[in-house]
Amino acid sequence: MNKLRASLSFCYSNHYMACSAFCFLFLSFLFFLGKFSKYLIFLFPLNIYRIIARTTMGQWFNLLVCALIVLKAQAGFNVSITYVENAVAKGAVCLDGSPPAYHFDKGFGAGINNWLVHIDGGAWCNNVEDCSKRRDSSYGSSKHMVKEANFTGILSNEQKFNPDFYDWNRVRVRYCDGASFTGDVEAVNPETNLHFRGARVFEAVMEDLLAKGMKNAQNAILTGCSAGGLTSILHCDNFRALFPVDTRVKCFADAGYFVNAKDVSGESHIEEFYKQVVALHGSAKHLPASCTSRLSPGLCFFPENVAGQIKTPLFIINSAYDSWQISNILVPEDADPKGAWSSCKVDIKTCSSTQLQTMQGFRVQFLNALAGLGNSSSRGMFVDSCYTHCRTDYQETWFSADSPVLDKTPIAKAVGDWYYDRSPFQKIDCPYPCNPLPESCF
Repeated sequence: MNKLRASLSFCYSNHYMACSAFCFLFLSFLFFLGKFSKYLIFLFPLNIYRIIARTTMGQWFNLLVCALIVLKAQAGFNVSITYVENAVAKGAVCLDGSPPAYHFDKGFGAGINNWLVHIDGGAWCNNVEDCSKRRDSSYGSSKHMVKEANFTGILSNEQKFNPDFYDWNRVRVRYCDGASFTGDVEAVNPETNLHFRGARVFEAVMEDLLAKGMKNAQNAILTGCSAGGLTSILHCDNFRALFPVDTRVKCFADAGYFVNAKDVSGESHIEEFYKQVVALHGSAKHLPASCTSRLSPGLCFFPENVAGQIKTPLFIINSAYDSWQISNILVPEDADPKGAWSSCKVDIKTCSSTQLQTMQGFRVQFLNALAGLGNSSSRGMFVDSCYTHCRTDYQETWFSADSPVLDKTPIAKAVGDWYYDRSPFQKIDCPYPCNPLPESCF
């Protein structure tokens, strides 16, 4: 279901007309199969839709729902894209050589001098073939990026949806380098035209934002989802160094704490993958020196080897059963040639007892890796037992009636209380399925 959410999100962002047609056919198909209720709840978490979905309805309602999806993928508003054109002269470009880009909504009222910078996710590329595919998409070229992006969740400008950061300057940085903004290779192969310049892109975007007022920030946050969450960890101290000492600067990583665990076949798949990413992109010189001075560069792509040395306050938002990590670290396709995990990876509720036991073992490894974060009060964590990936940029999981909670506290409140030093927050949920979880957890 999380893969469906991700696919639809990509569709909405890049192919509105095609998505509209697909959505109509998809929902109509589910309606005739009698499964409409389940997926409508997934797409529209509001209680009113849950009630309607359980009643008999005609195809006209499907069309209405599709129109709503296309016009507004989530509760929020659209923000136009900004291209950092002057970055090209500095060699700070996306994989295809196009300028980096971001979406920026200005702060207001009491938040006019506060800045939140969110880095998009999108995994990584570890070889020329994979990076070439990415180069011709919105994950490697600003030429293919949508002109407007939806701001919701932690990017919302409404207090009822985003209580602590709604009036801040909110920035969504588009991810276009394939290495969590760490790459820096001068040479460009004319046959592939691949530019590995992610570290330069990060610097150029930050310079542009500083010039637009971020240099006067009283409060600042670097955050991100997935590969963007990893960016917020790896660049946390670099971000802090941009501001005067009296500026309150902290970092949040959403679903970015990727662990070095072996897959179900016993292979170190993700370790080898990260090693290839770092080598291809020339990332070593832009990874924290506190790690590269004692470990090989590829291992310094793992937060467990870096987080303990980060000086800036850091908050980790993650599931101990992160759906991306289960599907790509614990059970990558090569480790499951017969597809025994296919159903389980899509829906944890379908997993066998043996598969759940394996996933419980992964949870233990994740929590052991999380120990590298340390237990200082400058560290925060919200680690639940949802089977999902990324929560801060989805309204339903960031702050809503259906949000996951720990100690009766939703993610938005936990993060806000920690950021403003109202109260510390370091909570880890009990193992799945120890307690009822909201629908947004799946």
